[in-house]
This record gives sequence, structure tokens and C-alpha cells, in this order.
Amino acid sequence: MIKVIIERTIAEGMESTYEEIMKNMLRTMVEAPGYVSGVNYKDAANSYHRVIITNWQSEAAWDLWKHTDQRAALLAAIKPILKDQEKITVLTA
Repeated sequence: MIKVIIERTIAEGMESTYEEIMKNMLRTMVEAPGYVSGVNYKDAANSYHRVIITNWQSEAAWDLWKHTDQRAALLAAIKPILKDQEKITVLTA
């Protein structure tokens, strides 16, 4: 199993838009082959810094999801409200 940590910083005033897009992304991700679980966090010191931690059965399963049209469409919706490019870290045991 692997963990994927995705960090994003959203623009001020776009919190509700981001939350709505993330709900859709997590609903779609649940159906992805190899997806185990995921949680969306808000930084306690900076509410614009968001961290998503997901668990996948394998790096191959993550790579498959990472390159899907569904993820691309959701990222296209998020991109205009991000202050920086998302940072992805893949962790293995």
C-alpha cells in the first residue's frame, strides 16, 4: 500500500468553490481501481493550505488514476483557484 499526499494553496475567497470540487473528486476517486481511502485536511494555521492524504493499493493504481480524464477535468476546475501548482508526494512503506 502507498500514501499519496497532495498539497494545494487556494486563493482567498475560493474556499466554498474548492470544497465543492473536492467533494466531486473524492466521490469519483472512490470508484477508481486500487483506491483504498482518503481524507481532505485544512491547515490549522493557514486555511488556504489544503492537504489531501489518500491510500492506494499500489503506485500503479495511483498512476492510473492520476492520468484519468476524470481527474484531469476536476483539476481543470480547480486550477483557476489555486495560488500555486499542487505538490504531490508518494510514500511507500
